[in-house]
Amino acid sequence: MAPPEHPTPTAPSEHSQPPPPAVAKGKGKKKDDDDLSEEDQALKDQLDLYVLRSQDADPGVQKLALESMRQEIRSATSSMTSVPKPLKFLRPHYGTLKSYFETMPESELKKYMADILSVLALTMSIEGERLTFPPLVFQESLKYRLLGSEGDIGSWGHEYVRNLAGEIAQEFQKRQDDDLPIDALMELVQQIISFHMKHNAEPEAVDLLMEVEDLDLLVEHVDTTNYKRACLYLTSSSKYLPAPDDMLALDIAYTIYMKFGDLASALRIALQLEKPMQYVKQVYTSTDDFLLKKQFSYIIARHGLAMEIDDEIAADDNDKEVLQEIVNNTKLSEGYLTLARDIEVMEPKSPEDIYKVHLIDGRGASSSLDSARQNLAATFVNAFVNAGFGQDKLMTAPSDSSSSGSSGNWLFKNKEHGKASAAASLGMILLWDTDSGLAQLDKYLHSNDTHVVAGALLGIGIVTCGVKNDCDPALAILMEYIGKDDSNIRIGAILGLGIAYAGSQKEELKMHLSAVLGDSQSPLEVLVFSAIALGLVFVGSCNEEIAQSIIFALMERSEAELAEPIIRLLPVALGLLYLGKQESVEATAEVSKTFDEKIGKYCDVTLMSLAYAGTGNVLKVQKLLGICSQHLEKGETHQGPAVLGIALIAMAEELGAEMAVRSLERLLQYGEQNIRRAVPLALGILCISNPKVNVMDTLSRLSHDADADVSMAAIISLGLIGAGTNNARIAGMLRNLSSYYYKEAAHLFCVRIAQGLVHLGKGLLTLSPYHSDRFLLSPMALGGLVTVLHACLDMKSTILGKYHYILYIIVLAMQPRMLLTVDEDLKPLSVPVRVGQAVDVVGQAGRPKTITGFQTHSTPVLLAAGERAELATEKYIPLTPVLEGFVILKKNPEYHEE
Repeated sequence: MAPPEHPTPTAPSEHSQPPPPAVAKGKGKKKDDDDLSEEDQALKDQLDLYVLRSQDADPGVQKLALESMRQEIRSATSSMTSVPKPLKFLRPHYGTLKSYFETMPESELKKYMADILSVLALTMSIEGERLTFPPLVFQESLKYRLLGSEGDIGSWGHEYVRNLAGEIAQEFQKRQDDDLPIDALMELVQQIISFHMKHNAEPEAVDLLMEVEDLDLLVEHVDTTNYKRACLYLTSSSKYLPAPDDMLALDIAYTIYMKFGDLASALRIALQLEKPMQYVKQVYTSTDDFLLKKQFSYIIARHGLAMEIDDEIAADDNDKEVLQEIVNNTKLSEGYLTLARDIEVMEPKSPEDIYKVHLIDGRGASSSLDSARQNLAATFVNAFVNAGFGQDKLMTAPSDSSSSGSSGNWLFKNKEHGKASAAASLGMILLWDTDSGLAQLDKYLHSNDTHVVAGALLGIGIVTCGVKNDCDPALAILMEYIGKDDSNIRIGAILGLGIAYAGSQKEELKMHLSAVLGDSQSPLEVLVFSAIALGLVFVGSCNEEIAQSIIFALMERSEAELAEPIIRLLPVALGLLYLGKQESVEATAEVSKTFDEKIGKYCDVTLMSLAYAGTGNVLKVQKLLGICSQHLEKGETHQGPAVLGIALIAMAEELGAEMAVRSLERLLQYGEQNIRRAVPLALGILCISNPKVNVMDTLSRLSHDADADVSMAAIISLGLIGAGTNNARIAGMLRNLSSYYYKEAAHLFCVRIAQGLVHLGKGLLTLSPYHSDRFLLSPMALGGLVTVLHACLDMKSTILGKYHYILYIIVLAMQPRMLLTVDEDLKPLSVPVRVGQAVDVVGQAGRPKTITGFQTHSTPVLLAAGERAELATEKYIPLTPVLEGFVILKKNPEYHEE
């Protein structure tokens, strides 16, 4: 045995040649050695000795040296402030040990050596240098890890595990491309994930699993202490992931929430998923707690999902009725008025209270002209300001109080189609209160004036907006009028149905409205509004049949009809069917390319921008920016929707929204005129009901623009960004604008509309389509906003023409911005809450505070954009983690009065 063993000792002696230069180099750097303290010098000599001994012929000596080296490295790795000393001193020997490792026979010792090399490689890595190692190519640290012993990787420290995770991600990608096996990698991934999850590094675990495309692993590794943080990271990152990964991340989060019984959070995610109904049912059926089911119903009602409560969800008929009532939103009016009484704003306001003419000095202050357009503006202002309060000073005032106050008189102070908006405004004032709303509107249905009847029909739709009813009174009344001869009445009924049943996907409506679409005798305007109504009712449903009927309607239009401005709403109706549904739109988009060139591009851009609305898809934003950068010769109009599209796509998350604001600034400077006209509207939707100062200043500048269309759009957008906030600065700007434009009827009308929007619901309402901590996007709300914005792209022919009632479609987005806490019997319950700016705590260590700069109020309270509330008492437990809208509180059994 002696002779064969002889070469092995010589091998180390050959390989130990390199260390002397290292020492020699040390001599050249004598200063450095002098700097080392005695301890460090001792450690360095010790380690140099270990390196020599580890190449000894005697396996026993080798083992002892390797053990001691391991011990040194491990004890040092525990603190990661700088490169640990043992690793620093071992760096020069890395090459030596590496070449010696190649010559070692397979044994436990070789694995020991591989472990140490794997850790040393951590300090050695040079970007882009990969070792060729037959038969596979590895990163060094990972290569030695896989050759080393199976032991616990965590004991080498966090930094080592993170480095490995990074190398695994690259290696995985490479092996995928070369079709190589990945089992060894996946075993290592398992170890790393369990290490990360034990050490509060959930985001790193999730990132690694996304890289190796195996998120399902997460479900096994989460526990009660860390599932919330893991899910928070998953849901937040889903906004930045491309489809279909975004849905996959949400699906995993849903599974985890269900696993730990956090059902309210699971429900919010269910509403985000592709086919929400099956998931929502699953959430309902996985608990027997009836109180929880009531809370779920409130969440669903706020989101606007049309849902039938069946026997699976609640077996008992009374229970079923209670839940169905909540889902139908019948409690909304009552809760809203409770809030209004609490804040003491029940007193009806007249348009004059909003205009505050006495604060304007100089010209325009005394314009007491009783023109029809001024009265029309006052009608809208009155409707927006008193929305949902059930009383005002123009439409519902008792007739004996003053001669001009009676509703009949106000109605007839408007001309022709103005009467339609005046009658419909009654619906807005009685918003969500179906019983008294239908009773008060009924008298106008018997009027001899077709405009008044049309307005009353639209009003019926508005009153029942977002509030469902088992006996469907709106459907019964409005259906009779769809086939009438007068096109005004037909439009009133059709639009009323669209608003009343938005998002409900009622088959009956599909039948009747499609018949109107397919009828070659229908006037163009009736046709357009039928399409819009279908788009709203089937919003985001990808319904092929309706898409077909709208496409045929578009194809059959004559040249003259395609030149009508109102025709632009047909592509919008088509886009609403695919709202937020991404790829599903592609087949329809291909068909749209075959349309007449006048409308083809417009349709294509509109479809793309609506299908990706609220997804934050960066590639689509780039594509739309590309469309905006073209300089067009003839009067093409498709750049307007492209600009709106940028805003619709980017509004998904804060970061994207800020970047979009910057891009829109560029478009203002370099864009063509038709682009500039759309920019203010795009800014309006990006910051809707959220008056950011920089956007406010830009719009204020644009409201004095030389181009009339730009300035009108900017004025309307000032109303949109301040909608329902009572923002004093915007109110002041609008007052100044009203005196600046006192001779321009059109501009003044826009200023009035904006003033009405800013004081929407006396400051209790919001138009933001996002709710539930900006996590859920209500498709109905977004659909309503998109329709109104597209109509605003050509104000002169829509809102300033005879289609001003399009403005009422915005009612779909109107929601109380309140937090109303109720007890177990759903009666209002006042408790202290802290309301402050929401803080993004994704991936932060420990238990960071979720709100900052808070004030304590007692409920009900108003929540502004970007604010969050939390309970300030231990006495009750909320049944949902997100305090918004209606929140049921149950008594905390462990709470004892002091």
